Amino acid sequence: MDVTLHLAQEPEADALPGRSPLAALTGMLLDQQVPMEWAFKGPRTIADRLGAGADGDLDAHDIATMDPEAFAALLSEKPAVHRYPGSMAQRIQQLCQYLVEHYDGDAEAVWRDAGSGAELRKRLEELPGFGKQKAQIFLALLGKQLGVTPKGWREAAGAYGEPKSFRSVADITGPESLAKVRAHKQEMKAAARAAKASGT
Repeated sequence: MDVTLHLAQEPEADALPGRSPLAALTGMLLDQQVPMEWAFKGPRTIADRLGAGADGDLDAHDIATMDPEAFAALLSEKPAVHRYPGSMAQRIQQLCQYLVEHYDGDAEAVWRDAGSGAELRKRLEELPGFGKQKAQIFLALLGKQLGVTPKGWREAAGAYGEPKSFRSVADITGPESLAKVRAHKQEMKAAARAAKASGT
């Protein structure tokens, strides 16, 4: 896995999830209640604070066994990795512990030998912090940008798997597509507010 992503909109921050399966999963985990770019800068920031170096990576075994308070403090340093650094630190550790237990710490093993899109979505949904929607979005990101295309992946990703749908991070390839995805999210929020207001 070595592709050019544009999710953080910063080359150095984008390089890590482009080559690191664990960083990509971590960025996806962080992608809630903060801007997408902020979420996907997170893995690079965490790696830097762990002393991984410019070419370093995140290590599931190391993160899984870190003292929880120390790891939370690392995410809380300013600028914080997330709006809720304490709870996200706990989620990242839970993800890494799961990967160590089920995949020997090899994040890429989650999708490396998946026989179908449905099987891959099931594996993603089993990850701590990944519900159905997050699993579908990450599956779409794998298929559209990271070259992971098991049979039926688009169907398993649902609407997020549709070509040029501009619904999620899976469709962000630069500033223009980021703006389209952001506009789509705003439309969805407005529709949800309108539905709530009308009682439907």
